[in-house]
Amino acid sequence: MTAVPHPRTDAPPAPASPAAPASARAQRGARRSLAAALVLGAAGAALALLCSRQTWAHGTATVVGGTLPLSVKGGDVTGAPAALAIVGLASLFAVFAVRRAGRVFVAALLALSGVGTVVAGVLGARDHGALDDKAAEASGHAAATVHAFSTTAWPWVSTGAGALLLVAGVLALLHGRRWPAMSGRYERGGAAPRPRAPRRALDPDRPEDLWKAIDRGEDPTGER
Repeated sequence: MTAVPHPRTDAPPAPASPAAPASARAQRGARRSLAAALVLGAAGAALALLCSRQTWAHGTATVVGGTLPLSVKGGDVTGAPAALAIVGLASLFAVFAVRRAGRVFVAALLALSGVGTVVAGVLGARDHGALDDKAAEASGHAAATVHAFSTTAWPWVSTGAGALLLVAGVLALLHGRRWPAMSGRYERGGAAPRPRAPRRALDPDRPEDLWKAIDRGEDPTGER
């Protein structure tokens, strides 16, 4: 006798939807841009603050008896990089607290902080006004100027820090709409209040319940 072939029960797998891989790629891209913006923005702000405390320029002033070597720090030359670093860092974390137009605004502020830091570093590398002030103070002549002016690498490092802030701001502008936002629970300033537990009915056989009801201003008899 011939065997009857059994019908195949294993159906061919359904083709994967093209939307699923595209969505996964978009999520991975959003996570990468978010991580890059956080690292670049935080590094740029920290580096700009560090640069403002380092020596930016050297020079000599002519005084009685010879010459006096002078030097100035970044904060003496310009306070813009340190101030803009704080603004940029605050803008970076404010991106997660706002949505839509607010997110675009703080992302643009982050990018502008980077531009300002770059400009301040470039101008500070050529500025010897702070050294001239020290030369005038050291020599006792208001018109005295510094000689043998030279800069260190720190103004250019500050310029690089501004570039990091700028890149972080551009990433926030381009990809910020896909980044997660602070949940509504934290936007309201804390957790929602807990619902009150239902009040236990008064027991007329328990005098303490009656007295507690009277203290609360309630009528223990239930009459209106």
